[in-house]
Amino acid sequence: MRLKAALLLMLATPLAGVAQSNKCAGMAQLKSPGIVLEITRAAMIPAGPAQGGRGGATGVTLPAHCRVDGMIDRRTGSDGKTYGIRFAIALPENWTGQFLQQGGGGLNGSVAEPTGAQAAGNQPALTRGFAVVTTDTGHQGTGGFDGSFMQDQLAALDFEFIAIGRVAVLAKQIIENYYGRSPAHSYYVGCSTGGREAMLMTQRYPTYFDGVVAGAPAMRTGHSNLATRSITVALNRIAPKGPDGRPVPGGALSDGDRRAIIAKILEVCDARDGVKDGMIFDVTGCNFSPANLQCPAAKAEGCLSAEQVKALEIAFAGPKDSRGNQVYPGFFFDTGLTATGGGIPGLLATGSSPIGPPTAAVEQNIDAEAATVNSNPVSMLGDSASWINLNTFSSHGGKLIFYHGVSDPWFSAKDTIDYYKRMTSANGGDAKVREFSRLFLSPGMGHCSGGTGALDSFDFLTTAVNWVEKNTAPESVIATGRAFPGRSRPLCAFPAHAEYKGEGNPEDAANFVCRQ
Repeated sequence: MRLKAALLLMLATPLAGVAQSNKCAGMAQLKSPGIVLEITRAAMIPAGPAQGGRGGATGVTLPAHCRVDGMIDRRTGSDGKTYGIRFAIALPENWTGQFLQQGGGGLNGSVAEPTGAQAAGNQPALTRGFAVVTTDTGHQGTGGFDGSFMQDQLAALDFEFIAIGRVAVLAKQIIENYYGRSPAHSYYVGCSTGGREAMLMTQRYPTYFDGVVAGAPAMRTGHSNLATRSITVALNRIAPKGPDGRPVPGGALSDGDRRAIIAKILEVCDARDGVKDGMIFDVTGCNFSPANLQCPAAKAEGCLSAEQVKALEIAFAGPKDSRGNQVYPGFFFDTGLTATGGGIPGLLATGSSPIGPPTAAVEQNIDAEAATVNSNPVSMLGDSASWINLNTFSSHGGKLIFYHGVSDPWFSAKDTIDYYKRMTSANGGDAKVREFSRLFLSPGMGHCSGGTGALDSFDFLTTAVNWVEKNTAPESVIATGRAFPGRSRPLCAFPAHAEYKGEGNPEDAANFVCRQ
């Protein structure tokens, strides 16, 4: 009997594999009412190492899955280019009934690998059995920041908000067609542009997703660009002049000055969470001021001149218009200000602007720049900072998680805090909003990840799943990272922060509590 069963299993396995392959290949004939759908690829991908690529996972083994690539409504744009919403969806054999839509990055323009690796720790969504979809949001570009598509009306609209909604609907149709049932639970996870998209899902498509994770959302990009320029300009004004008579970019602060700033920030704020560990968890309680570093007399090594202090105070207070109105929040003083590698450089990194090449500008018309940004119709269409009424999303059981690196040099964590507070006020207050939304800050972390003093590996996907499917609201999420091997810390739901209990191994998150 045992031999017979083994033989039957050996025979059934390849037959099942053939059936699965045929089923996947059959997806090439898929049609969807109301749209012109082209399936350009439908093939079984055997289990194996992830190939990486844009938005993909690395160092993990992906399960066998049916990969379907296609395009929605191919057309020729006003500029003669081919447009259409391209997508890729991975349909695993071990499907759990869960669906994840993966957010984009930059200006999108390419279809990322559908693995669901963002904010998923070391286990991407696809390896867990999620069906995962990605999209280029309606255009093709190079380098991630090719904005030429914005000249085409529909391409701009697709990027700003239409494409993610259409892909969500189609992906669920594909899943139902392939598995014979709809997803039991749907999730959206993204960072930066993907974080903005995640917010839009709660705002414009409030019934589409059960759990949404928005990392470092690219809210008010024009305003954040204005703010980072204001920091560069403030420092250029006190920088030494080069042979051409123009300020030397990055010259306002020496390497020694930068080291002294970070050292002083740590001296003033590091121990506020109960342990000196090179990280600042009491972010909002950190009362560092550049004046803490002012030299008592002439400029010397290890302290700052009066003009350097003034420039830093102006820079980090955030840009204001001529009437004193805050145009964009300032930035936190944190340990990642001088970071140079692994992504966008820190706000005080040598000679560079966080969002572009070095500039020697010493003047900035904030009123004019703000007026231009505020009247930009494209920005207004896709902006996620203004809409704060989420009662439809919350009333259907939706859960919204934010996370943001405190040292993010592009989008200030203070702006995400501001949105969270405004959204809280508009949706019934703190107690009510904590039933469906939490915000987590990651000290030392740059834009979406990275940082020489950061713990930037965390699993907000599991956090969202547990909240949606088990009604387990997150008070904290454990973070680890390459910067501190062997260290773990809880990232606490804002406004609480991690604080050492005073005993036990200070490298272990178990010995920390979340306190206001």
